[in-house]
Amino acid sequence: MAGKRIAVVTGGNKGIGFGIMKELCAKFDGLVYLTARDEGRGLAAVKQLNEMGFSPRFHTLDVDNKDSIAKFADYIKTTYGGFDVLVNNAAMAYKNAATEPFSEQAENTIRVNFFGTLNVCHALFPLLRPGARVSNVSSSAGHLLAIRGDEPAASELRKKFSSPTLTEDELCSLMNDFVEATKAGGWKAKGWPNSTYVVSKVGVSALTRIQQRAFDNDARQDMIANCCHPGYVDTDMTSHKGPLTIEQGAVSPSYLALLPPNVKEPKGAYLWYDKQVVDWVNGPLPTAV
Repeated sequence: MAGKRIAVVTGGNKGIGFGIMKELCAKFDGLVYLTARDEGRGLAAVKQLNEMGFSPRFHTLDVDNKDSIAKFADYIKTTYGGFDVLVNNAAMAYKNAATEPFSEQAENTIRVNFFGTLNVCHALFPLLRPGARVSNVSSSAGHLLAIRGDEPAASELRKKFSSPTLTEDELCSLMNDFVEATKAGGWKAKGWPNSTYVVSKVGVSALTRIQQRAFDNDARQDMIANCCHPGYVDTDMTSHKGPLTIEQGAVSPSYLALLPPNVKEPKGAYLWYDKQVVDWVNGPLPTAV
């Protein structure tokens, strides 16, 4: 089955991920893999897609489990030799009413949303074929201007995140610094915002820029990574308060996953839910939805 085009969506069993699955099943010329950490929920989602006339494949993938990631990477390598599209959608968020200590929320959110995504990329990027597309689902919370703790410390943090020479190791250190600051207290005085989700998604957005720089120097031609704010969508994560449907939330991530060959842009960019490219460093942000 080598040679067949393959797309992979993480956290594809519900919400925006399920919307992305519908879009890719309808428009991608190849096999689309729905991955989820829970096999039962994943297979139930595949059944729903089957009833819509689509034929996705399923494989378990828990982005918070390195063994699960390694098994999935080995499966793709053994079965297909490589793949073509990766949508990093899987993520978590604490509710506003969460009672867990802020430091615990920080540790878990950064581990899953940032380091989980990073670990998936480390395992799967070597398997990407020339012409591959990576679509990282960020958030309006993932815009750099969301880093707004006490000034001038926040300004210094934004400067570090936006550096055109920021390395992956340096970015990981920033993420770990935030977690440590929440344990020590006084994170706002160090420039960090009062939101673990913001920091995790700013990390994903910054990672995207680093990934594109690496792709630009990769022997495999025409490799593109972008990230996007999918919009404020009616999902479990938003407690169903978002005004957009999952189909509307899937528009921008799916657009990035399906960029045609040899496009000049967007590359390493941050897009809004309506597909417009937004300056990630300076803004301004479009009307928030």
